[in-house]
Amino acid sequence: MSSSNLARGSAEFLQAQSHIYKHIFSFISSISLKCAVELGIPDIINSHSQPMTLPKLVSALQLPRSKTGHVHRLMRLLVHNGFFARESVDEATDQGYVLTHSARFLLKGSGSDLSPFVLSMLHPDLVLPWHVLGDSIKDDRATPFEAAHGTAFWEFQQKNKHFRELFNEAMASDSRLVSLVVKDCRAAFEGLDSIVDVGGGTGTTMKIISQEFPHLKCTVLDLPQVVAGLPSSPSFEFVAGDMFASIPSADAFLIKLVLHSLGDEECVKILK
Repeated sequence: MSSSNLARGSAEFLQAQSHIYKHIFSFISSISLKCAVELGIPDIINSHSQPMTLPKLVSALQLPRSKTGHVHRLMRLLVHNGFFARESVDEATDQGYVLTHSARFLLKGSGSDLSPFVLSMLHPDLVLPWHVLGDSIKDDRATPFEAAHGTAFWEFQQKNKHFRELFNEAMASDSRLVSLVVKDCRAAFEGLDSIVDVGGGTGTTMKIISQEFPHLKCTVLDLPQVVAGLPSSPSFEFVAGDMFASIPSADAFLIKLVLHSLGDEECVKILK
């Protein structure tokens, strides 16, 4: 084999190896983001009046100085992934951390806070099913979630209050972002008098739509344990039920973050 072929073969080998390693270790980025949310790093940096140096961040986290190296490595990855940036502190040579636009969507209590979504989607109970994906593929009767937990997702949620509340808040945090775009979608609601949010959770999306289009009769359909005790009004109603059994009639239906988790036959049944 010529030296040029050897060189090309070596380059292709290294490229293939790098590609494999990239996907082996890609979970580190997700877990590091979760760690930053759990530690409250976005809020801590946001509350600082200027770029926050590493020692000040470690102090604000109430960690011993021995953890400085750990925080530095965590922040280095999060800077690389675009959640934070580094800027000079005043005219000094020291650099500190600042939020990027993405990190501002992780500030707790803001109208666009996606931190509950991060914590829910990366919760061990939702990550575990990915570890048994192969088993679930070999077993036609089981979804990955069922293979991991021995029960269907909605049954598991009903039995686990903490998990249910975390998941519902995650869905609500995602739905709150609708408020940023709904005004640009007025044409989609022209001519409608009623709308049903199928699997609408605690009604966050529908409340936003109702406020923007007060003439609409808005209905949220979800499982009894999800909507139990939630207040209805003449123009806004929560209905406890099963989307596979019956869906209230309306001029339009909203199905958000529902069909992706179902099989083809179940999706067709809902759409019919």
